[in-house]
Amino acid sequence: MRFISQQFSSVRRLITTITTCAISVTTIAPLTAGAAVDELITTTARGRTESVQDVPAAIAVISQDNIEALGVERVEDFINLVPGVTIVDAGDVGDTQINIRGINGARDAENSIALVIDGILMTNPAAVNREYTNLQQIEIIKGPQGALYGRNAAAGAFIITTQQPGDELGASFKGSAAEDSSYTLMGNLNGPIGESLGWSLGADFRTSDGFYQNLECTQAPCSDLNNIASRDDKIDSFESWNVDGRLVWDVTDKWTLDGKLRYGEVDASSITFNSVFHLPGFAGFDPGWFENVNDRPFQFNTNITSFNEQEATEFSIRSTTDLGWADLTAWGLYSDIDNNLGADGASAAFSFFITEPFCRQSTADNTGFPVRAPQLIGQVPDSIFTTPDFSGSIFGAYTPTGCDGTQYQERNQKDYSFEIRLASKTDQRLRWSGGFYYLNIDREVGVNTAIDSGNGIVKSLYVPNNGVSGVNNATEQLIHDQFDSDVYAAFGQIAFDITDSLEAALALRYDREERDAKSLVPTVADGATAEFINCGLGNPAFSDPINPGLCPDVNPSGSFTPRSATFDEWQPKASLRWDILPNLTAYTSLGVGFKSGGFNGQGSEATIDKYINSNPAIVDGTFSAVGISDDYRKETSTSFELGVKSSIGSNLQWEAAFYHVEVDDMQFFEFVVGPFGLMRVIENVDEVTMDGFEATVTWSATEWLNLFAGGNWIDSEIDANSVRPDTVGNESPYTPEWTANFGGDIVVPMTPGLNLIGSVDFSGFGDTWFHVVQDQQRPTAFGPGDYSIAQRDSYWLINARIGVGADNWSVVAFGRNIGDEDWLQEVIPAPEFGGSFTHPGTLSRYGIEATYRF
Repeated sequence: MRFISQQFSSVRRLITTITTCAISVTTIAPLTAGAAVDELITTTARGRTESVQDVPAAIAVISQDNIEALGVERVEDFINLVPGVTIVDAGDVGDTQINIRGINGARDAENSIALVIDGILMTNPAAVNREYTNLQQIEIIKGPQGALYGRNAAAGAFIITTQQPGDELGASFKGSAAEDSSYTLMGNLNGPIGESLGWSLGADFRTSDGFYQNLECTQAPCSDLNNIASRDDKIDSFESWNVDGRLVWDVTDKWTLDGKLRYGEVDASSITFNSVFHLPGFAGFDPGWFENVNDRPFQFNTNITSFNEQEATEFSIRSTTDLGWADLTAWGLYSDIDNNLGADGASAAFSFFITEPFCRQSTADNTGFPVRAPQLIGQVPDSIFTTPDFSGSIFGAYTPTGCDGTQYQERNQKDYSFEIRLASKTDQRLRWSGGFYYLNIDREVGVNTAIDSGNGIVKSLYVPNNGVSGVNNATEQLIHDQFDSDVYAAFGQIAFDITDSLEAALALRYDREERDAKSLVPTVADGATAEFINCGLGNPAFSDPINPGLCPDVNPSGSFTPRSATFDEWQPKASLRWDILPNLTAYTSLGVGFKSGGFNGQGSEATIDKYINSNPAIVDGTFSAVGISDDYRKETSTSFELGVKSSIGSNLQWEAAFYHVEVDDMQFFEFVVGPFGLMRVIENVDEVTMDGFEATVTWSATEWLNLFAGGNWIDSEIDANSVRPDTVGNESPYTPEWTANFGGDIVVPMTPGLNLIGSVDFSGFGDTWFHVVQDQQRPTAFGPGDYSIAQRDSYWLINARIGVGADNWSVVAFGRNIGDEDWLQEVIPAPEFGGSFTHPGTLSRYGIEATYRF
């Protein structure tokens, strides 16, 4: 192990030296990602292959050369190369939120982007976060793209193309080893069967211990620091494997069938969060009561080993037929992704399980544990402010005691879809396309809050109370719903060359989504504790159901009524392209985006009304009720864009664009924390406006040096918000004020068959708010909360690679976040709690990678 550590230290020094040299090169001409090569850059942004300069939209094209040079493997790798596009990947492997120009995908709702892989629209939000092997090209198209690329493309589309089987037997293999026991293996075999059938088989494996370890008390009392040690379990470990197969059959010279099958599993950690307090009224007792999220060091000390398991099965078949006068494309997709996670709870701060035996015993066993101030673990879990001898505790979330309870979540989705599309030939003055799309979604979502009995987590959304204390982690609260959707859409586009230099295009899509929801919570099940926590009635004559929405004082019927709703929208888009000069193009477009409305878990509205809106300490004459509903409205957006593109010679391309976006009923996700534990809900922000400007440049400076640069600036504002009216004037959440990217790659011949290869890329992100509540105060159950310190600071990430390679192999040393930047992946304020939950960003990591192909 010492030898391996020494090798990685050497890699660190090598990467740092090379990066210093690279910075001196790139800052001479700081130029965004895209292919900067001496050939025409093409895109399929309008459903046909054409030059990037001919498309009236902002597009980033990442070629196969870029993918290899910059080490692109996962979605965050290529997103960080494109200005105006950001990602939050926190919580669990199916929990990915992508933001393009201020329009954000919401947890537990829908993405705001269309993800198209080899011509197939992927519908499950969890499908975004996966390994991408055998990549050929990635296109990121900004602005509404529904008419061409499908459902939920309000913010844009990701078009990913993988390599098809070759005419000869071929293979590619890649492996890497890095710090933190991080290893990857990827491989692909492909070839022909006869003259008309091609096949490929691929597989990948990735594992890492992660960056952080858990702390535990090894022997009471924990006031003795010698009894504190790192646990074997990791806080952010990750392991995944996938296998895939593909058959491409040229049935005739005009008809091709493309079939794909993929299966994968993930075994990882989850809920990598710390809690940070924003209560200035207590800061005189300890500065930790009022702490900036950017200054809070991370420390993990849960008593529960978290887990996150995912299984994904996908099968698709795509048919393309050349009819002579048009091209007919049809495809079908079946997708089944099951995702579950278990972790420590967040209930200790509200004394939710304070009388439970294991809560009290584990508190005594962990007395003096060095948790981050202002938290304090005393001899008993009762509040230190209520114990005369000051033997009590001050709890945040995820403590080393059993007082947090446990959480277990499931998000399982099975869907099937198909599309048929007819498109005219490209070489016509009038070009057109049109089609029909259908999707069925069967989705099950549940969140179980349970008693921590010291025996781990039972992987079930409902664990009945067996009446024996400490035997299992019986369910105290449960939200569990079944969602079914049928989606129908028709779409089309026409583009007409008015003159040789002027093109007008009009696209239109109509979506209709029929949604049903029903609660799966057992209505006869009582909460596991004896304190009548859920209903708070304190009378044994009343039931204490495991969902507060079933409490008799708010729901006399004692049952939930199934819900149904239909959401539909027409989505037009018009564009105009003018070739001012052969190498200078201007364009403008105006389009409408759409995301369907839907349902929160039943009981959400009743729970918020009971524990938040009825609390005079939180809702008074100044602050109105929090308008959470059991359903949320559809989101629509109108986007205007004005841009220009140009190429100078064959090796320099640039583009710039101004955009204006107005969003109605923006869907926003938040955690609501209170005496009921933690709740996940979607709400609507009535009106949000974004104005922005971006520019990108790619330059093949020499035969051995390519450079790229880009930047995006955005000004956003909440114009109306009935859920939290006091947030009007704040910025759009999850939207950095600016993003910037620049870097380059080199291929320098050393000998006739050997090259020096290397790359460096810089990604910058401006200050970011993650909630509609921002630089302001709000009342909490513990006094006024001040959230001016809940904004994520700006940061820069630097990645670099250096090595040698030939035509069919390469060996490179790589470093990620080589500047060792401490940054936050996400900050989730909980305004009624008086604090935030923070998720750490990745730390620096160095390793070695080898590839071979034939």
